[in-house]
Amino acid sequence: QVQLVESGGGLVQAGGSLRLSCAASGGTFVTYVMGWFRQAPGKEREFVATVSWRGGTTYYADSVKGRFTISRDNKNDTVDLQMNSLKPEDTAVYYCAADDGHSLIATTKGEYDYWGQGTQVTVSS
Repeated sequence: QVQLVESGGGLVQAGGSLRLSCAASGGTFVTYVMGWFRQAPGKEREFVATVSWRGGTTYYADSVKGRFTISRDNKNDTVDLQMNSLKPEDTAVYYCAADDGHSLIATTKGEYDYWGQGTQVTVSS
């Protein structure tokens, strides 16, 4: 059983930056595809970014492409999401997720097996 714990959320002004981190334990981190999702009030949880086992392949939602960067550290079992040029519409609870399937990357909620508890990101205008 994998446990995922997110950190780094907070309140930031539009145009600012935040870095989210997710620490994994209880599993073989290097074998998991990792992803970040977000959920705004009254909306469905949506895909943000994903990174392959070794970190060589990444994929982003169009809404964050060019502003967000996902990265992983397989020595420390962490995955980060660097968020720059934040906009009020980025406000949401951000979730880290792990997929222990066999795909190179994963972009849908149903592909992920483990989820963190979420961290709030609020961007003020």
